[in-house]
Amino acid sequence: MFPTIETKRLKLRELRLEDTLDLFHYFSKDEVTKYYDLDSFTELSQAENLITNWQERFNNEQGIRFGITLNNEDHVIGTCGFHNLSRKHFKAEIGYELSPEYWRQGIMREVLDAILIYGFEDLGLNRIGALIDPNNISSRLLLEKSGFKEEGILNEYYYKQNRFVDAVIFSKLKKNYK
Repeated sequence: MFPTIETKRLKLRELRLEDTLDLFHYFSKDEVTKYYDLDSFTELSQAENLITNWQERFNNEQGIRFGITLNNEDHVIGTCGFHNLSRKHFKAEIGYELSPEYWRQGIMREVLDAILIYGFEDLGLNRIGALIDPNNISSRLLLEKSGFKEEGILNEYYYKQNRFVDAVIFSKLKKNYK
């Protein structure tokens, strides 16, 4: 069963193919994909394929990705979840994005607080990691406010837009999450 998580303002729920237009809306914006490992979407099928991919990862116990909605609305304004899930090693990486019209409203901080509880308590994780572009200051600040610690730089870790890009690795351990 796919869980649902509710916070003061938000509901984190399973993504459905009916959410394709919502994902396409913000994944087609360069400011959203600037630091993402995807190019900006140009076709609806890309959003549909992403949802299907996340559903398959959940079904194969490789990760979980929640659609973020406002409590009083059912359209997806972003996603957040875990990938590279390793139950054997009690770890996963966190990923997230949000539609620009909802930036700087504390929404992703609220989401991360709820997702971290889910990861540590329900999934039994000991370590949650995050990889970000060194230039993504907003993501850095979000992770730091959420108690993640910077561990270092992975030099030329990604290949994006015809160049190699570094990644900064952050982590939060279960013993430090409360």
